[in-house]
Amino acid sequence: MFVPKMLLRQLYTHGSLTKTPDGICFTLKNRLKDAVIREIQFVSLDGEIFSPDQILVQTGSESQIKASELNQRGPTPFALREEITLTLQIDAEVSPEKRNLEVCFVASPFGKLSFDVQDNVSESGSSTRHIPRDVHDDYQPEIIAERQRYFESFSQHTLDHVGRYSVDPGSLKGNIEHFIGVAQVPIGIAGPLHINGEHAQGEFVVPLATTEGTLVASYNRGMKLLNMSGGVTATVVDDAMQRAPVFVFENARGARDFVAWVNANIETIREQAESTSSVAKLTYIDNFLSNKFAFLRFNYRTGDAAGQNMVGRATFAACGWILDHYPGVQNFYLESNFATDKKASQINIMRTRGKRVTAEATIKREHLLNVMRVEPKQIDYHGRVAGVGSFLSGVNNTGLHSPNGITAMFIATGQDVANVSESSAGIMYSELTDEGDLYISLTIPSLIVATYGGGTGIGTQRECLEMLDCYGRGKVYKFAEIVGAVALAGEISLASAISSSDWVSSHEQYGRNR
Repeated sequence: MFVPKMLLRQLYTHGSLTKTPDGICFTLKNRLKDAVIREIQFVSLDGEIFSPDQILVQTGSESQIKASELNQRGPTPFALREEITLTLQIDAEVSPEKRNLEVCFVASPFGKLSFDVQDNVSESGSSTRHIPRDVHDDYQPEIIAERQRYFESFSQHTLDHVGRYSVDPGSLKGNIEHFIGVAQVPIGIAGPLHINGEHAQGEFVVPLATTEGTLVASYNRGMKLLNMSGGVTATVVDDAMQRAPVFVFENARGARDFVAWVNANIETIREQAESTSSVAKLTYIDNFLSNKFAFLRFNYRTGDAAGQNMVGRATFAACGWILDHYPGVQNFYLESNFATDKKASQINIMRTRGKRVTAEATIKREHLLNVMRVEPKQIDYHGRVAGVGSFLSGVNNTGLHSPNGITAMFIATGQDVANVSESSAGIMYSELTDEGDLYISLTIPSLIVATYGGGTGIGTQRECLEMLDCYGRGKVYKFAEIVGAVALAGEISLASAISSSDWVSSHEQYGRNR
């Protein structure tokens, strides 16, 4: 399997070249995919080659052994995100001068891998002010307890609540570093909500994690209203996750010609990108030219994962192949800020980031009057007035508060909460029907959700997804439809409260905790 040199160098942990009593050591971290080490062939330092008998290896919580012994005992698992430490048995001085380090080993499914890096030798040991850490097993009870004591000593406060948890710390690898405990957020339930989706069909009771009074009650009221008129129709209309590298050239003509070359070689670029994952599928590459820069926006489908890390690895591999085969690139950055990761943006509204989902319903006039004490025309008129306010303020959401419900669901179900930045975008529309009823529709153009991977498999988060029958593979569209439907329930509830002037009184009754 071809692995670009640029990607291979990411295996080395920069800053890890350290003087120890046994010699000098450094760490390798698997940033590619699950693998098995077959043989460590050699390590060279400034051209001096060290054989397997001169190299000590530590994997996991095991003691150091010679690389030659590791080679003899057979394949050694090297899982994604796992670290191994290699020690060269020489006496080297601590120095700010860069040393040339080369590593050569054989691993499945890659074959023979060889790369070189530069780093300087630093002193081992850490200051007492550094957070305690075990590079090989940072989730064992002893190191967690040591960090808790460190934090209590540093802050002069005890961890009466943070340190109590039911989750297995060992299951959190890849989710949290320097683990000491958990933050407990209250969870309420709203519903049931009837959804007429392509993937979410039937009634759902929805977990909402929040400390904001009235939020659960408001969403519950909106769900009641929507159910009375037949529920919510929800549809996922697009699916894309991006990484957007930028390539720098001598002039604009060079950037233009490069884009033409990329388009001509799209199939090979796709093969390189998709070789890093069995899930990521490169659907297309947008290109945007400005000055002497070529911005490429790689668009992927990522299955049931949110996929930012997945598409980062895939794009990195593709760009490594591009740099190895296209001359004239003067500079390159994997992320140009054009994917707008963790940021709201106009391009995400237009082109989709995550799932693009629309939730819609037609609400009977009599139900609005009975439940919300408001006329359809009041809500429709307020929406048009608020549209002017949206335009004047330059917001990315013409609705009222869809991020409220989205955030509460994200916290409850283990989503990356920072993705609310993109997921906060919303396009709200309403109209009066000929019968005097109210049609409402909310499009969330960049809803970034997952039902597998990330934080979705942790204790309470997995339980909440399972409440919705949305945990695991093949469930992400269903979950996206539920989130869209819940957001619509919150919109009609708050719109009714504002239009009928119940908003302030409701907060005074339910939302005061002081």
